[in-house]
This record gives sequence, structure tokens and C-alpha cells, in this order.
Amino acid sequence: MVELKTTQEVDAMGVTGAFIAALLDDLADRARPGTNLLDLEKRARDLIDERGAQSCYWDYAPSFGRGPFRNVICLSVNDAVLHGLPHDYTLADGDLLTMDIAVSIDGWVADSARSVIVGTPRAEDLRLIEATECALAAGIAQAQPGNRLGDISAAIGNVAADYGYRVNTDFGGHGLGRTMHEDPHVPNVGRAGRGLKLRPGLTLALEPWLAAGTDRIVYDPDGWTIRSADGSRTAHSEHTIAVTDGAPRVLTARA
Repeated sequence: MVELKTTQEVDAMGVTGAFIAALLDDLADRARPGTNLLDLEKRARDLIDERGAQSCYWDYAPSFGRGPFRNVICLSVNDAVLHGLPHDYTLADGDLLTMDIAVSIDGWVADSARSVIVGTPRAEDLRLIEATECALAAGIAQAQPGNRLGDISAAIGNVAADYGYRVNTDFGGHGLGRTMHEDPHVPNVGRAGRGLKLRPGLTLALEPWLAAGTDRIVYDPDGWTIRSADGSRTAHSEHTIAVTDGAPRVLTARA
């Protein structure tokens, strides 16, 4: 069931979103060559505890995972793109790191992801990240009252295609609010003019993610970490947004 939020409830989600944006900024600054993923996990835990927030990932146990998840953030490196388990790995110059986090403050959830380059960037990695960010922006632009969910999905998929990347449909965006995952599912490719009609108060996490060489995925033995099937590098960009009477509101926007 799709639940529409009041203006006050969207404002409350915006408080959570601002916290997440600041947390990801903090971790991005710390993601340097020589930094261990476990140090980034600990920093995320400390910031969540200091704020009095609650992790949406801790004890998360969906059907696809080998759970429960026992971390507060997903940290995925290079060919890993989703649900990467923080582990004893020291970041190297040129690594592509994706950070994905969802938390709740006063009962209201926001969810966001960023991909960053550690140290010296490669042009092809910058282009991959740019593609996810442009796809995300295109999807957000379609989150207008009266449009359809397919308009968002089509906009995301069209940008990916323009960049020459194929889109995996196993995982996409989703509704959220009181919990991390609510209806509707938001595919990263679709047909314009189809699907749920967008109304003010609809809150969504839009999250295009791409692999440089394939749309197929494989799982690590840990049951969580998802990688590109061909070992090519990956990127993931995500914002929590709200449909309003006017322009869409990005609740996890960077300050």
C-alpha cells in the first residue's frame, strides 16, 4: 500500500535526510588511501549514536540476504555495488567506493548513497559516477504531480542508455517513510506514461546504479555483497525525495 505523507511528516523526513547528507560528507572526506573500511563503519556508528538516530540496516533480514545484517552502512568497493559488508580492507589509491546508508530519527527514515573516488581518479570511473548522478537528477526531475512512476524509471534508464550502460532490474528504488522499504518499487528502467500516478506526499528513494560492462550481478559468499558479474567497476547514487505540489523536494541533498 502506498502511503502519502503530510507536509509535517515530509519535514520530519527532511531532518533525517539532512543528517544522512552530513554523515556521507564526513565519510567521503575520510575515504583516503590507507583508510580501513572498518574505520568508516565505526565513524558511521559513532555519528548515529551521537545523534540519537537508529540504523535501518542493523538486523535487516530480507529474503535475498544471509542475515541479519550486522552493520550500519553498506560499503562497496570497485566491482561491488550493493549491500557491501564493511570488512578489514584498506582503501587503495584509485579505488571506487560506494557508501549507502538509511537511518531513522524520531520514527522517520531517509536513505541515500554516494560513490566516490579514493585518491587518484580514473576517467572511466568518473564517467560511470557521472552517469548515475545524471540519471538520478533526470529521475528526480520527473517526480512531478500528475506524472507516472514510469516517467521516473524511463528518465533514469534513458540516461543510462545514452551513456552506453545497461540497467539491471533486480534492484531499484522504493517508497519509504516510517520504514526503509515501502511501496512502490521504482525500477531503474521503464516506460513513460505508465504506472502509479504521482501525488503530493509520495516519498521515494531513487537509486540508479550501474556497472561499466554488464547488467548481470553475482553475490559474494557472505550472501550480501553484490558485484558486477564481469568484474567491471560499479557506481550508485541515491536520494530520498518527496513529490510536492510544485518541484520535487530532495530530502538528502548536500548542504
